[in-house]
Amino acid sequence: MGNSNNSRFLSFSSFLLLAIGVNLILATNYVPTDKILLNCGGPPDSNDPDGQKWTTDIGSKFASSGDGGGWLSSGSRVIQYPFLEKESCISVLCFKMDGRRITASPRPCSGRRVVAKKRRRCSDGLVNCVKKLLRREISSKRNRTFCMSDAQERFRNICLQEEYDTHDPKGHCSMMLSFLKKRSKIIEIVAAHDIVFALAQSGVCAAFSRETNKRICFLNVTPDEVIRSLFYNKNNDSLITVSVYASDHFSSLKCRTTGIEYIRRGKPDAGFPLFESESLKWPGFVEFDDVNGKVLTYSAQDSIYKVFDLKNYTMLYSISDKNVQEIKISPGIMLLIFTKAPSHVPLKILSIEDGTVLKSFNHLLHRNKKVDFIEQFNEKLLVKQDNENLQILDVRTSELIEVSRTEFMTPSAFIFLYENQLFLTFRNRTVAVWNFRGELVTSFEDHLLWHPDCNTNNIYITSDQDLIISYCKADSEDPLSEENAGSINISNILTGKCLAKIKANSSSPLDDCSCSASCRGKCNSRKCIQASRIRSTVTEALEDITALFYDEDRNEIYTGNRLGLVHVWRN
Repeated sequence: MGNSNNSRFLSFSSFLLLAIGVNLILATNYVPTDKILLNCGGPPDSNDPDGQKWTTDIGSKFASSGDGGGWLSSGSRVIQYPFLEKESCISVLCFKMDGRRITASPRPCSGRRVVAKKRRRCSDGLVNCVKKLLRREISSKRNRTFCMSDAQERFRNICLQEEYDTHDPKGHCSMMLSFLKKRSKIIEIVAAHDIVFALAQSGVCAAFSRETNKRICFLNVTPDEVIRSLFYNKNNDSLITVSVYASDHFSSLKCRTTGIEYIRRGKPDAGFPLFESESLKWPGFVEFDDVNGKVLTYSAQDSIYKVFDLKNYTMLYSISDKNVQEIKISPGIMLLIFTKAPSHVPLKILSIEDGTVLKSFNHLLHRNKKVDFIEQFNEKLLVKQDNENLQILDVRTSELIEVSRTEFMTPSAFIFLYENQLFLTFRNRTVAVWNFRGELVTSFEDHLLWHPDCNTNNIYITSDQDLIISYCKADSEDPLSEENAGSINISNILTGKCLAKIKANSSSPLDDCSCSASCRGKCNSRKCIQASRIRSTVTEALEDITALFYDEDRNEIYTGNRLGLVHVWRN
């Protein structure tokens, strides 16, 4: 009997060790979250260090407050260069970036939107004790207390480790446009397979290796190419660049896909063009939806929307209706918003897979009131008009919830968390968490954003949707302080607590080389070599951060600044 019990105990212990081992393997092979950041087009910024004047990448405008003053108006503005400006209505998804829309010319946007897809669940039929223990050990949804302590440990000793420069003093040999050779701020950072991609506002994109800490190549493959946005396609392990060209007078978008392995070999010209049959001129656009694995294009000259498969880029179906004013994408569905009538707005919900109409209805509106935003998230429809209550409509049951306009004021950006059925709002540097019953769930204790109006380039949500990493004011008690250096704050979304903070007086650069001063820079120690590559102090690295990305595989934060420098922060 005793031997039998011992045998059972050993078998059960072996099983637990196997489960823990599987858990570690899964964690090791976890895919990092990708983040999509878009420019919503506010007033022009002051001149960049390169002397050019650009439209801002901070701030957000809803269509109702656009230049035209109408709901979804297409007002126009004059900018120095007619480069495309990224538009809102996009998403950061759970495992990789969600919807990302890029337009051929600046236009008012309908609110900045970030969504996260649902995580796949295992079956609920696991009922016996052994399977429950296994599910607990390898579950993707960990204990909240453990998650918080784990996050604190992950970011406890994080410090400045590396510095990359997107600017080539000699000038990229193939660049014929003078402004491509000048310094410009980083507007977007993407990382995949130990390669960091940094896109400057000038249109130059550089790839850096985290293994060698050297620049691999520039992704501009023609002398007149101006890259405006990046998208990592996990379906075929490639990077999609969206560009405009001087030869085309910067008037239309051109998409190109290049395998990550080719980029690793320094062959960015080994890719091939996408959607060549589409005319993506103003106000046309292309939107990459990683949640559903789809690409949405809009050709303005014939008023046709087309949906492509993100895996092989084959066209699935098209939508031809000149009355469609906007399309919003959510997991599994698309919301078509039609031309507004005096008292209502016609809406249709379509299947994202084949375009089948699932529901067609009219939503009543207050007369003579501008529409701030209309958003669809699963079965919930959110509608907000100027100086009116927020309406949350369940399109399946027709249940309507209203949130007082004094409690819920129009935000400058959203982040939707499908895993937790919550959404974040950003307004006046503050972040708040709401549920779809219209209740305020969380307010953050120390997470005052650096920019007065939300800049999603400086915000990252982890794939577990439990942490938010943002570029914040170092002193949250004094929002009007004029300090030059901010801080990188890591906060728990469900509790609002600040778990870690990288700031000038708490984060030290790489420790100095411990050898004698006689080495005179000839020391081959790892610390000395790394320190020689970092020209910025921690304070300087925390000044004017314009882009932020967190690599969950490597547990590294990448930040870019107005000088075109990329900094690597790691534990």
